[in-house]
Amino acid sequence: MLSEVRDGERHPGVVAARGILLEWRFYHQVRTDADSPARRPRIGSWSPVLHHDAGNLAAAWQSIAESGRRESLDEAVEAAFSGCRCRALDDTGTFQMQLLRPGMNRWMTAAELSDGTLRYLALVTALLTPRPPAFLVLNEPETSLHPGLLTPLADLVAAVSPETQILVVTHSDRLAEAIPVRCDRVVRRLISYHGETRLEGQDGAKRVWIFDDDD
Repeated sequence: MLSEVRDGERHPGVVAARGILLEWRFYHQVRTDADSPARRPRIGSWSPVLHHDAGNLAAAWQSIAESGRRESLDEAVEAAFSGCRCRALDDTGTFQMQLLRPGMNRWMTAAELSDGTLRYLALVTALLTPRPPAFLVLNEPETSLHPGLLTPLADLVAAVSPETQILVVTHSDRLAEAIPVRCDRVVRRLISYHGETRLEGQDGAKRVWIFDDDD
């Protein structure tokens, strides 16, 4: 319905709601497979927003750097991969993520990076965007990540722009416990009750919906 109704004069409320929802960002399946667009060199352009599949990862990374947040990118890389450097432009001027590890005399290309490394770089790009959304969802961001990357990820989530409301859905207790320590966050635990997902504590036969004005 929202995609079909475009008449702002007859349905201003619906059109306004549609505009708000279109600005929300959901990162559910960031592609890191061998055929992922994020692993291939490509021509880039100004991309302040990471695509939902991270297909424009290198261009979005470079856009963040050129928007004045290069230091934040470097800090995120150092926190996760001590001594490493990361860049989005190769020696030919083509856009692709590259990582230089200590002791190596060449840059590793995006095609050589592990799934976890590439996913972490994509999450950094999504969270440090120069155009923060009003609402941002990360679904199971811990997928493929080495346990040592969860603390740097929690730091990034805690540092998200105050203009953004962020929802993190995770199966990782470590990540779920690390984020509230770093910032003011509300934690909700979900359980499976006879095949249905419910909030912890609502496992009786009768559900009670509670709306807390403070949440």
